[in-house]
Amino acid sequence: MVYELPSLPYDYSALDPYIDEQTVRIHHDKHHAAYVAGLNAALEKLERARSDNDTALVQHYERLVAFNGAGHVNHALYWQNMGPDAGREPTGDLAARIQRDFGSFEACKIEFTQATVSVEGSGWGLLAWEPMQGRLITLALMNHQNSFMTGATPLLICDAWEHAYYLKYQNRRADYVAAWWGLVNWHDVARRFMATARATAMV
Repeated sequence: MVYELPSLPYDYSALDPYIDEQTVRIHHDKHHAAYVAGLNAALEKLERARSDNDTALVQHYERLVAFNGAGHVNHALYWQNMGPDAGREPTGDLAARIQRDFGSFEACKIEFTQATVSVEGSGWGLLAWEPMQGRLITLALMNHQNSFMTGATPLLICDAWEHAYYLKYQNRRADYVAAWWGLVNWHDVARRFMATARATAMV
């Protein structure tokens, strides 16, 4: 099975003025594409290492699969989580769950923002559904996969790698995250929330 780079669900310029067209082009066509290519290459080499019973190389390529695979999945979610004419507030069952788990939408927004801005080095801010307790949580992921909670389902993700914002915001990650809220596609987040919450019978 070969992984492919998914097309953007909107034009390259659609996220202006929050994220500029050049950043979107480089981010999607170069960075995201590189993770897809890296994932396919790592999977091919992993299969060869397993055939050769080379345990050390198996472990090496498993790490590369995890890194590049998470990079691909996270980026695919990131693009879907944003959109033009978005950025309002969640409604319905998602809004009610946010109120229940965080106390208010503003409290959730603050916690998510802090998680994203405070990522050490490169990584992601994440809102996820944690099925064991049946609640929403925020996570700060280092790289693409470190600090992820096993079993949690990602619902909303913000890219905190510098390539996501450096052309427009330079080193001002906090400014980028503040602007990014104006792009959140809450319909997409709510759809993901309802699907995973129903699957665990927690709504």
